[in-house]
Amino acid sequence: MAAKTIMIQGTASNSGKSILTAALCRIFKQDGYRVAPFKSQNMALNSYITADGLEMGRAQVMQAEAAGIAPDVRMNPILLKPTSDVGSQVILCGKAIGNRTAKEYWSDKKALRPFIQQAFDSLANDYDIIVIEGAGSPAEINLKQDDLVNMGMAKMAHAPVLLVGDIDRGGVFASLYGTVKLLEPDEQDRIQGLIINKFRGDLEILRPGLDDLERLTDKPVIGVVPYAHLDIDDEDSLSERLTAKDSSKAALQIAVIRLPHLSNFTDFASLERMSAVFVRYVDTPKQLDGVDFIIIPGTKSTIDDLKWLRTSGLEAKIQRLHHEGTPVLGICGGYQMMGRHLHDPEGVEGGGSIAGLGLLPTETIFRAQKTTTQATGKILSPGGIFHDLAGVPTIGYEIHMGDTTLLEGAVPFQQLMRGIELVTDGCYAGDAYGTYMHGVLDTPEVLEPLIRALLARKGISASDITVFDPVQYKEEQYDKLADMVRSALDMERIYQILEADYA
Repeated sequence: MAAKTIMIQGTASNSGKSILTAALCRIFKQDGYRVAPFKSQNMALNSYITADGLEMGRAQVMQAEAAGIAPDVRMNPILLKPTSDVGSQVILCGKAIGNRTAKEYWSDKKALRPFIQQAFDSLANDYDIIVIEGAGSPAEINLKQDDLVNMGMAKMAHAPVLLVGDIDRGGVFASLYGTVKLLEPDEQDRIQGLIINKFRGDLEILRPGLDDLERLTDKPVIGVVPYAHLDIDDEDSLSERLTAKDSSKAALQIAVIRLPHLSNFTDFASLERMSAVFVRYVDTPKQLDGVDFIIIPGTKSTIDDLKWLRTSGLEAKIQRLHHEGTPVLGICGGYQMMGRHLHDPEGVEGGGSIAGLGLLPTETIFRAQKTTTQATGKILSPGGIFHDLAGVPTIGYEIHMGDTTLLEGAVPFQQLMRGIELVTDGCYAGDAYGTYMHGVLDTPEVLEPLIRALLARKGISASDITVFDPVQYKEEQYDKLADMVRSALDMERIYQILEADYA
């Protein structure tokens, strides 16, 4: 029997669709249902590799975790990874099919509908409930034709819709009213309730506005969700954690370079949760003053972001700080940048060659073939400040287009098992380290000795380091989210909505 469905749409991006979808997944799981998330098309630079080597959006991975199931590429059949202001790499059913401009992608949309329908139908046959997430707003009137992600998706899935507005930004009543009224009558009929999200204050003061909103839209307000102070992986560049901050209270200051095409910043979520650590995302040389450790993260456009490092002055500052003894770690694209040269003979990133930062004795050649795989491994025998990491187990995944060769004097960073293949990964030289592995910083086995080494370098005792189980921590956060949303929404009404026929 096909699953029951419900869809979360929003009045705008960042209205809280992803988190509310995760909350409903968790609530339905707690209530004994087999539940899965679904988003037909996601645009994000944060992605993940499934156990079968397929690429999907990180938001649906988070929602799958909330539902207590393994991530499955059927949950996100189309992923768009922006490469410029007008173009994206298109990931279809987990595999890259090339770059498209917005105009090219728009012309191909009808051809993508069968892939979406097949993924959704297959998923719906395996679960009791599918919670579908929309994208942006359903009232983008220039994009409504051939829509695949909002009302078009709701019709494909025969799904009722809950419309969410963000009150924290202001204008929530106008946003909800205007969105409803810009829709076609049959689309308005599909909306079964309104949700006001990110509320701070006295609900009784808000209540007269809720009554007026119900009267004006003829839609029930089924809940007002408080502003959440929870630690859950959020979506791409809208994340508040990327905002440059400063803190003089933390014993360690760790800088992550905020590249223009920064991807997979979830790599640093566990690091941010460590006691004695403050992670700052920096995009100017001045912000690197006083840092104890520099991380150059992954990027969707390695060569363009390397040029940006150069023109912004960050390259020279990183090189100088490293020369003075500050350790530097590069992950994926950041690892590629740290080498001596990068070559693009196939035009994957525009063609040509460019000098790297020269912190590692490596050379990278970009290839059209994309590496997407999960891996486990162990760190080899790095010298420098992280010598205590030798033999530490690692687990993560790789997403990159390019092969990196170690030159004379280079030492591999770790040994990996990719399926049944034993390979080396990354490079170590002095206090410079590089790896292709996303998630390498996710485990306490890696984080604890790393933080201890950085603290010892400053002469600080590491006795009070908090080591936690990241899996258990996430489970606690999802339960807190579910408790908060359950108490804020009329769940009895939501279950009634689930039972109705919206064909």
